[in-house]
Amino acid sequence: MIIVVGSINLDLIANVDRLPSPGETVRGSGFTTAPGGKGANQALAAARAGAKVRMVGAVGKDNFATEAQALLVAGKVDLSGVGQSFASTGTALILVGADGENVIAVVPGANDSVLPGDLAKAFLGKGDVVLLQHEIPLQTVDAALDAARAAGAITVLNTAPFRGEAAAFLGKADYAVANETEFDLYGEALSLKGRDRPARMRDFAGKTGRTIVVTLGGDGVLAATPDDFLTVPALKITPIDTVGAGDTFCGYLAAGLASSLSLDQALSRAAAAGSLACLKPGAQPAIPLAADVDAALRNATG
Repeated sequence: MIIVVGSINLDLIANVDRLPSPGETVRGSGFTTAPGGKGANQALAAARAGAKVRMVGAVGKDNFATEAQALLVAGKVDLSGVGQSFASTGTALILVGADGENVIAVVPGANDSVLPGDLAKAFLGKGDVVLLQHEIPLQTVDAALDAARAAGAITVLNTAPFRGEAAAFLGKADYAVANETEFDLYGEALSLKGRDRPARMRDFAGKTGRTIVVTLGGDGVLAATPDDFLTVPALKITPIDTVGAGDTFCGYLAAGLASSLSLDQALSRAAAAGSLACLKPGAQPAIPLAADVDAALRNATG
């Protein structure tokens, strides 16, 4: 079982020819809404990868709540751990440029009401994989890492969005997943040693005894374990929209680990899934099904 403790949002997405500079207004070419939130995105990705998934989170008592959970319901994610808050359902305001790049502002709303006491709804057990992110209170993330270790569960912590105070507990996660910018910032906060990123990754793995995974977008993925260093390529694609690609990667990675794939296999599958997620607009609507990922991997290996 994969237990995701995290955020549930409704994404409000505007398409623009190019992303605006500070203080600039640009004209939009389209607008859509889609279910989102890093926690919910990752839960759906793990479910589409074929895993059984339970979600722990919160939504508001508003019209956004139903739409925000619609694809989780369709994906048969267990939502018994999702509570209702008097705060509004979380929202993400997303601008997507013609080149597929994006900027995002997140309004947490009900996500800020996911507290350590809610972890009782997770029903953690030995061998479970607990998937976490930084869009809920960090005290809850920290408590979940401790609770998972006490239960004998495996933890995967996506370090997004960057929050400097989270550096104190990154080393508790069995697998920490960061993009290159986040890792560099956490590396400074943790005073990691090394002349380049791979060296600093090795330093993190050596000091903590854990695994650090760094995603590089179209350049693939790096991973440092206490004993090894892995490099995994991304699929060669022309991205349409990179929103949700990192969340797709994390959900598929957790599913791969839960199904006892080797780390190299789990990373390859997750990287392929993340690439495919860039071929459609939106976060959750773009998450590929397992069969699509299998086909892409077969085509990539010839």
